[in-house]
Amino acid sequence: MGGGEVPGLLKHFYFIMKEFLQSRKHVSKKVQAICLWWHKPVIDQELLQSLPNLKVIVNSGAGVDHLDLKLVASFGVKMAHAPCAVSSSTADRLVEGYSGMEYCKDNFLGVIVTGTTLGIVGMGSTMYKTILRAKAFEMNVLYHNRTQKEQEEQPFSASYCETIDNLHQWADCVMVMSLTPQTHSLIGERQMELMKTTAPLTDISVAVDQDPLLTAMQAGKPEMFRDYTLLQLNDIIIMPHLGIKADKTTYMITEEAIANILAALHCLPIPSEVLPS
Repeated sequence: MGGGEVPGLLKHFYFIMKEFLQSRKHVSKKVQAICLWWHKPVIDQELLQSLPNLKVIVNSGAGVDHLDLKLVASFGVKMAHAPCAVSSSTADRLVEGYSGMEYCKDNFLGVIVTGTTLGIVGMGSTMYKTILRAKAFEMNVLYHNRTQKEQEEQPFSASYCETIDNLHQWADCVMVMSLTPQTHSLIGERQMELMKTTAPLTDISVAVDQDPLLTAMQAGKPEMFRDYTLLQLNDIIIMPHLGIKADKTTYMITEEAIANILAALHCLPIPSEVLPS
């Protein structure tokens, strides 16, 4: 953890990390909650078996793909994350990336994003925040989700695409925001072939299959991805995980973590619980 998060947590909880590392056997029964920061500590079967009174694990961010949720649940431990805290700053980075990514050293003429069509895959909190920012650029918004969100889409004037293929075919920019076991490698060769040759693809969820992505990029389609194997290509922008790197965001993550932990310890509904399914 960084220094900014600890004071807020110390108002409510007693930290025993140092004691735990020095003598796990003697203090393991005291541990009732774990707050993960930058994926630390690693949650595995050995750790879970050593903490008989653990009630909840809280992740300092939205993504939980680094965790085995079924393993955690098998020990009767609840899991929570912080989607509300990081959605605004992550949406800021996404829209900033799209509005500024068309410039290059060889041709300093950018593409005007006003009036273009944004396609979003995944209807979550970050998606809502991104649409609000896209509307400031007078962008048209398409989205695809497992189920249509009619009530939620109306205030944003967003249009639902029943098939993901239609979204990729019509959008001037595609952003993939849904990370679940079902959406892993969701974007494949067919979707990339349907995309406009000028349409950037932003993936914050590891939902893009790398092999067809490489093929598409080598065919001249500019993409935006974050995997190290793609660094050899020129038409790529690698962005670090900056969604939580803001002072207010860090504070909000801490507050959301505290609310989740306190709810679990008092046997109340957990505001941001993550279910193993």
